Amino acid sequence: MIVHAGVSFDKTLQDWEGFGFNYVETAQTIDYSLDPQDYGGFSLMTEEKKREIIDLIFGENGLKPGVIKMFLDPFHQKENNLNLPGPENIDERLYDHKTSVRNIVDFVKRGCEETKKRGETLKIVTTLYGPPPFMTKQKIMRGRDLDPAFMEEYAKYAVSWAKWLRKEGLPICFISLHNEGEDYHRWPEDGKNGNIGTGHDYNLYWPPKKLAEFLVLVRKTLDAAGLHDVGVTPGETTNWTRFYNWGYADAICDIPGAVESLGLITSHGFSAGAPGFRWHGDHRSSGQDALTKIRPDLHTWVTSTSWATMDAKFVYQIHGNIYGAKSNAIIPWAGIQRPVCWVGGDPNPGNAIQVAEDGSYIIRDGYYYYKQVTSAGRSGMKVSKAYATAGECCAIAFAKGNTQYPNAFVLVNCSENEALFDVEISGSNAKLFSVYITDKKRKYAALPDVEKKNGKVEILLSPNSVCTLIEK
Repeated sequence: MIVHAGVSFDKTLQDWEGFGFNYVETAQTIDYSLDPQDYGGFSLMTEEKKREIIDLIFGENGLKPGVIKMFLDPFHQKENNLNLPGPENIDERLYDHKTSVRNIVDFVKRGCEETKKRGETLKIVTTLYGPPPFMTKQKIMRGRDLDPAFMEEYAKYAVSWAKWLRKEGLPICFISLHNEGEDYHRWPEDGKNGNIGTGHDYNLYWPPKKLAEFLVLVRKTLDAAGLHDVGVTPGETTNWTRFYNWGYADAICDIPGAVESLGLITSHGFSAGAPGFRWHGDHRSSGQDALTKIRPDLHTWVTSTSWATMDAKFVYQIHGNIYGAKSNAIIPWAGIQRPVCWVGGDPNPGNAIQVAEDGSYIIRDGYYYYKQVTSAGRSGMKVSKAYATAGECCAIAFAKGNTQYPNAFVLVNCSENEALFDVEISGSNAKLFSVYITDKKRKYAALPDVEKKNGKVEILLSPNSVCTLIEK
């Protein structure tokens, strides 16, 4: 199969803030004191193994993420510990921001230190993973509905965490308001059962209008706390289709002050199935377009995309989130996983690193396919125009912009056949490109440099492969 393709480093689209990583600690346990869940597995590891993991992710030859996601679980505040009314009244003594996040905080602190060695900094988005049970109408863990009487208290729950992260030296930039909070179908119709322990993680249902109102409240609470530079996101719908079709973007446009309160647009960005399928979603930008028409300065992050089958299709999905959803950053779902911790098995079991119960780990194919794009698109670069004329293939390009990184592009072949890419390149004076490939046999393996001739490079891609070419 011959694939005509092109990349234009001189024709840039959106800013690129980086690829990311997500360490998940507590996601399903009902009682942390009885079941101190650690889905990421750091609690099982020796110091030597932890250093190896940090090097694989943040080290000079690792993934080098630019953005990080941290969850805020429901275990940081007890029912009898309440603040005085008013957004300015946050008593930090009421919160335990250490016990249930010790491993994720350790992971992120180590990552920040390693990133700093390269003269770079991370950006952190923290996601509300559901409130303490007493803040829900049901008064149970994973209660479906937020009790209106605790709306302000929940905003303070989030802001107190952001304040604590800052004191710990962690560069928190955004608070994201929910984890797939649009999906009320995950509870019984009467909402009386939390439905936890059936494969679901923490959650809270947010009707669009209430979500937009909460967005404004969290912004006011952040400002009252002096955290003017911490932005608020509209939470993370399962996919971009739901963000628009289920009314969230429109509600933010309609509620006074909501668009002005927004700091970032977010979604999990999952893509699955055809219309009519329960989990159908695509990479549309309808919701983002509605918001950026009013606020052109707003950026978009994908905060939990699937690792899919940890092959070329995974990277094809990344292409959709960049060029279809117009994303400025992408963070896959839990990059390091301890499978036995997920009740019923994680519905998205792909990852970069998998941890066994003896504290050992394996590097999975997802790591190497992900490294193909993370080595090309670094924080501060620009997304460039790119095309590939075959339905099973795509091209992703990043221009260096004002960074010290070289122009780079990624070619993806999802087919079961070889594909000969004939790539026209503009905006680059380089004559040689370094080449790296991942397929069923090779794991981010270096290939001989390719030479640009008459403004083109030609390269043969094996079946189910991803190839990265970096300007020399």
